[in-house]
Amino acid sequence: MTDKRLFLHICCAPCLTYPLKRLREEGFDITGFWYNPNIHPYTEYLMRLNTLKDFAEKQSLPVVYEDDYALEEFIRQVVYREKDRCPVCYYMRLKKTVEKAKELGFDLFSTTLLVSPYQKHDLIKEIANYLANEYKIEFYYEDFRVGYREGVNLSKEYGLYRQKYCGCIYSEKDRYYKGGKK
Repeated sequence: MTDKRLFLHICCAPCLTYPLKRLREEGFDITGFWYNPNIHPYTEYLMRLNTLKDFAEKQSLPVVYEDDYALEEFIRQVVYREKDRCPVCYYMRLKKTVEKAKELGFDLFSTTLLVSPYQKHDLIKEIANYLANEYKIEFYYEDFRVGYREGVNLSKEYGLYRQKYCGCIYSEKDRYYKGGKK
């Protein structure tokens, strides 16, 4: 049991389900954080944002929303580095998370990205540890992938909107465009 305050970056409501359950079981005082400039198109961004707002309210989870839809910032950071976009995206989101956590006086920060078997888990951990050292705030690491299937089931049970790609325009292309093949 802990009394530490955890600032949790949230990529989307479905990925929040299992980590929220798990962290609450461990006694963490959790505040969520929404900052996802990578999500495209804007309609997708709104679906994910609104789904999180509804879910967070039902779960009595306070969330800080950095809702300026900084798509241009994301694109500027990844242009000409499209094949290496994930480290840039992780860094952008985790840096904003750790800055806000530090500003608001949290003891720890983490991310729901750690629940997805589709994300580059070791890279997320490496970037987060680097930022933790730089900003002098602890990164809470837990491999939430063990609860991925449970989270999927919970998100279906809660009736949450479930997206089909990570959120970025490049991921959307990878998912739907097969090089012109039908």
